[in-house]
Amino acid sequence: MVLGRVVMLADFDYFFAQCEELRNPLIKDKPIVVGVYSGRTEDSGAVSTSNYIARSYGVKSGIPIFLAKRNLEGTDAVFFPVDHDYYQQISDRVMQILSTYASSLEQVSIDEAYLDVTSQMEGNFEKAYIYAQKIKQDIKTQVGLSLTVGIGPNKLVAKIACDSQKPDGLTLVKPEDATKFLAPLPVDRLLGVGKKTFTRMEQMGIKTIEELSKFDVQRLIAVFGKTLGLYFHNAANAIDNEPVIFAGEAESISKIGTLKQDTHDLTLLLQKTDELTEIVYKEVAEKNYSFKTISIYVVNVDLVSKSRSVTLEQSTRDKEVIKRNVRVLFEKYLAESSLDIRRVGVKVSGFSKEQPQQKQLSSFFG
Repeated sequence: MVLGRVVMLADFDYFFAQCEELRNPLIKDKPIVVGVYSGRTEDSGAVSTSNYIARSYGVKSGIPIFLAKRNLEGTDAVFFPVDHDYYQQISDRVMQILSTYASSLEQVSIDEAYLDVTSQMEGNFEKAYIYAQKIKQDIKTQVGLSLTVGIGPNKLVAKIACDSQKPDGLTLVKPEDATKFLAPLPVDRLLGVGKKTFTRMEQMGIKTIEELSKFDVQRLIAVFGKTLGLYFHNAANAIDNEPVIFAGEAESISKIGTLKQDTHDLTLLLQKTDELTEIVYKEVAEKNYSFKTISIYVVNVDLVSKSRSVTLEQSTRDKEVIKRNVRVLFEKYLAESSLDIRRVGVKVSGFSKEQPQQKQLSSFFG
């Protein structure tokens, strides 16, 4: 059976400003502005992001900091310089959690990622909506961050769905509703339609995505060239076959589950991870992958998440190798931590389709 794709886009709400709220909860109800300061004067530079309270005063990304201060004069607004290292730490934590929910995760920026959850959802979009709620709650509980999620049959629809309801939104667009969802939107909601292209399309009588979808594709090709013309035509008709790929390295396959009871007992933990391993291995086998890295994921009762990994000398396709190494990782982890565990996960990565060589394995624990 060929499953219809289920793709999510997760976008962390007003990310830099929200990170500052995490660091100092007392400022949460104040206008918050994060800026890139040039250093020439106290107010020289530009706004990087702002929370929604500040945005209600007209403070948006890209405007000068002095103008943001003028707009917020008389308020208890707080201003921060960009702290990339801190924001990256928060992003890494969230991406790690998101990766446990998806067959493939594609991070497109520090605060945005696509998730392919087709196999997890078995093509069921109602199930995907509940799954997304669970993801949002998990991030909120573990990290304290809100995020907006769009769900669609491809990356294009998921992106526009995500952008349609912020902050802390969740928008589902089923395959049969995709063209209807896109139809009334202005054509510049499509990626690749900038100011110049938008003006040109207006001159051609194209203002909405529906009008673009019905426009003669040969004329689009004549005006914009074959690649862009076909892209505009397909995008307007909700067609996008671009895969969700973990940029820079092979994708991972993972599965996470909640234990029936919080525990520090290795036997109970391995009962659950063996179940998860079966699910992970089934997908690995279907894709004819060999893997080289095996990871465990742990959420303790204090809701702090941890991961541990082993890397093998040679790739393998052996399910028992996963189980043996998961056991070793948990034995070491339990020796380090006395906290009971609430959730566990199993992940394999470092894929290839080459015939594996069976050699002695070596591992690291980090």
